[in-house]
Amino acid sequence: MFTLCLITAQAARFDIVNRCSYTVWPAAIPRGGGRQLNSGQTWPLDIPAGISAARIWGRTGCNFDGSGRGSCQTGDCGGALSCSLSGKSPTTLAEFTLNGGNNKDYIDLSVIDGFNIPMQFSSTSNGCNKVLTCRDSNCPDAYHQPNDVKTVSCPGGTNYRIVFCP
Repeated sequence: MFTLCLITAQAARFDIVNRCSYTVWPAAIPRGGGRQLNSGQTWPLDIPAGISAARIWGRTGCNFDGSGRGSCQTGDCGGALSCSLSGKSPTTLAEFTLNGGNNKDYIDLSVIDGFNIPMQFSSTSNGCNKVLTCRDSNCPDAYHQPNDVKTVSCPGGTNYRIVFCP
């Protein structure tokens, strides 16, 4: 007799919240693109399981035309509203891999590429209570060099919240 075991990887819900007093244009690669997020707004974003080396960051001082072309003072991604490239330094980064090794999600904050906006990255489900906060360029919760060990893990399928200006 054969036993069939199916493991289903679940998408993760990311709620991206702007608590800054100014507009932020969050960007998400490789899934999500980017958009304008006024003060007080939330961008719900579903990210499929299996994504690795993904990034979300905030862009500031942006101007875009009706076709989505323009520029940002920080975090610009080739002049596009919907990013397919990484942002230009300085950028405070939320980085993640979903359903990586051992059916775990791996998350971190990074200021290796510089600091442009305060950010908090937290888990919101599955009993995983991880909160990473970066209020300035010296934040202890963030990677400052590639060999820093600041990554934390949660069970696969956990949902997350990213807050600009926590």
